[in-house]
Amino acid sequence: MSKAFLVLDDGRIFEGSSWAFEGTTFGEAVFQTGMTGYQETLTDPSYHKQVVVMTAPHIGNTGMNTQDNESKKIWVSGFVVRNPSPITSNWRSEKSLEKELIDQKIVGISGVDTRALTRHLRDRGAMRVGIFSGQSLTREEMVIEVRKQPQMSGSYLSQDVSTKKSYVVAAQGEKKFTVAAIDLGIKGATPRALSIRGVETHVMPYNVSFKEISDLNPDGVFLSNGPGDPATMTATIDLVRKILLAEIPIFGICFGHQILGRALGFETYKLQFGHRGINQPVIDKNTNKVEITAHNHGFALKAPTDGIFSTVFGTGEVTHVCLNDGVVEGLQLLERAAFSVQYHPEAAAGPHDADYLFDRFIDLMLKYPVAQRIK
Repeated sequence: MSKAFLVLDDGRIFEGSSWAFEGTTFGEAVFQTGMTGYQETLTDPSYHKQVVVMTAPHIGNTGMNTQDNESKKIWVSGFVVRNPSPITSNWRSEKSLEKELIDQKIVGISGVDTRALTRHLRDRGAMRVGIFSGQSLTREEMVIEVRKQPQMSGSYLSQDVSTKKSYVVAAQGEKKFTVAAIDLGIKGATPRALSIRGVETHVMPYNVSFKEISDLNPDGVFLSNGPGDPATMTATIDLVRKILLAEIPIFGICFGHQILGRALGFETYKLQFGHRGINQPVIDKNTNKVEITAHNHGFALKAPTDGIFSTVFGTGEVTHVCLNDGVVEGLQLLERAAFSVQYHPEAAAGPHDADYLFDRFIDLMLKYPVAQRIK
C-alpha cells in the first residue's frame, strides 16, 4: 500500500496507508462511535459531505450486502479506519467493504491512529479535512487545499440527497393511513417501519409544495433526517408552518426535528463534535425512562428544557434530553399533533428502544383525523 495523509484544517496531519479508492477527497471530519453498522453509516444520506472516522478499530468484517443499504449509494465523502478486515465472514455478504468502496470511488485511509484523531476532534471540534493518496503535494500545500473547502455551517445539501420524483412505499397488509414523507435525505428503514404499521408512505422531494401535499389528503406528514445546516432551509420551514396551520399531524426525526423546531421559532446551533453513534443515552422527561438511541447530527435546537414554552402554534415542551451533554433531543406541541426527536427511532443500525415513536405517530393520526380539514 502507498502512503496516504489525512489533513485537518488546523494543520494537524495523520499519516496512514492508501485504502479503498485512491485519490483526493474533502469534507467535514466527524467520528462515529458504533461498533457495528458501518454499512448503514456509509449509505445514510445524512453523512453527505462528511469524512467519517470509525472509532471501532476493526471494520469490514461482515462485508456488504444490498438488503442493509439505507439508500442506493454510499454518501460519505471519505472513510477512515484503523484496521480494515482482510477477510469477509458473513453468510449475507455479497461483496467486501473495500471492493464496494472502490466500485463507488470512495477515498479511504487505513492505519490511522483513530483514537488520537477522535480525541483531537473531540477537543478541537469537527473541522474540514482532506484525504490525499497518490498525490505529490507538500504538507503545506495539502493544508492550503483543505482550507479552501466550504464549512458545514451554512451548507444547503437537501437538494443533493432528496428524491427528484415522488414514489410510494406500500403498506404491508391492510392500508390504514396515508403519510406524506418530505425527503430531506430519508433512510430506507423509515418507510419500512411505517409500512409494517399499515402506512402507505408517499416519499416526496424536499421542495414539494403545500398544494402537492394537501392534494394527497394525507393523514400525517413525516419530516426526515438529512444533511446540512437547518438554518438554510427557509422554504421547508415555511412549508412546515403551513402544515401546522392546517393541523395535519407531524412527526420529525433528526434534521426534521430541527426543521420543526425552527418552524416553531427556535434557533439551531452547531455542536462542537456532534452526536454520531448507536449508544447515546436519552431520557424521556415525562416518564424518566432512559433510552439508548442511534444519533447522527452535528446541529441541535435551542429550546428551554424546563417547563412549558409558548409558540404561535400553541404551547409545547421539550420531551427528551441527552444525558451526556444536556442537548435537546425531542419536543412536542401540547395543543397540536406535532412532535419530533433528534435521534433515529428506525434504528438502522442501532438499538430499538425508540421504536415506539412510530406507534405514537399512528396514535396521533387516529386521535387527530385531518382529511376533512385540508383545503
